[in-house]
Amino acid sequence: MSDLPILAVTLGDPVGIGPEITLKTLAEPEALQLARGVAVGDAPVLDRVARHLGLSVEINPIATVADARFTTGVIDVLNLGVVTEDLPWGEVNATAGAAAVGAIEVATRLALAGEVDAVVTAPINKEAIWAAGSQHLGHTEMLGELTGSTRFNTMFWVSGLKIFFATRHLSLREAINRITRENIEHAIREAYTALEVFGTEKPKLAVAALNPHGGENGKFGDEEIVAIAPAVAAARAAGLDVVGPIPADSVFHQGIQGRFDGVLSLYHDQGHIASKTYDFDGTVSVTVGLPILRTSVDHGTAFDIAGTGRASHGTMRAAFKAAATLAPYARKLPAIYPPSLR
Repeated sequence: MSDLPILAVTLGDPVGIGPEITLKTLAEPEALQLARGVAVGDAPVLDRVARHLGLSVEINPIATVADARFTTGVIDVLNLGVVTEDLPWGEVNATAGAAAVGAIEVATRLALAGEVDAVVTAPINKEAIWAAGSQHLGHTEMLGELTGSTRFNTMFWVSGLKIFFATRHLSLREAINRITRENIEHAIREAYTALEVFGTEKPKLAVAALNPHGGENGKFGDEEIVAIAPAVAAARAAGLDVVGPIPADSVFHQGIQGRFDGVLSLYHDQGHIASKTYDFDGTVSVTVGLPILRTSVDHGTAFDIAGTGRASHGTMRAAFKAAATLAPYARKLPAIYPPSLR
């Protein structure tokens, strides 16, 4: 047990499904065979969920990671003291937003200090964190500021394939405007580095096309000609095993079949739709470019089913397992992506 990595698992929004899927994951005996998990959030929230689900577990509030018992049937929770009473399920709430932000801040500090090996995050609600005063667009941006990172990005991991994103939280129109040779060259380098960091020797990376059929030699758009293909050529000239642009309707399938170690998606939904359609519960989000290891579920707070006990914890189980699997690489991250705390 003492050789297993320690994972800080945030509860996410207390009135979403985050507490439920976290509790269900940490309550499984198999979890203790993978890693030592400690919840980060509010003990009353987990108490409420445990009663609602009828789970026979002990919620153990602790002040430090050293106080954790890591025992079957016991859920250790670093108690923040933000949520002290029951809040309405599935409603945007500033207190819930403050609790979600606080859990991320505490877990990140623990990872930076080396007290935990990785952070696993449950979903947050953007309106709630904004109501609590946060200005961030989401988890990734918040983690970037907390660690002083400017290189942060998202990597999806599904069925052995790693999917990267050249653009993320932008309108589709703005994302297309960002498809420049310079930006794609940068995205290729960052994706390739991440593949190497997380254990792929001599990785092969594919770059998705933007337009239907890869643009049909400019008839359906010229981004492939003026930006994507030149960026791929530059990467290959630099010694990287990169191919593309490959039409987006086939490149992800080819990746799942093992032809590539990674695929660079050009915009948010291009990669999200492919991975989640293939395996929604098995898709894990990993934040790359940080000096700490962070994995996450790939879905939202599901306010419509919060409090019903019907939330599937498959994605949280997968994120927990991914963090345990990738934890041996975490010690390399500060040297490659050094923190620059402000």
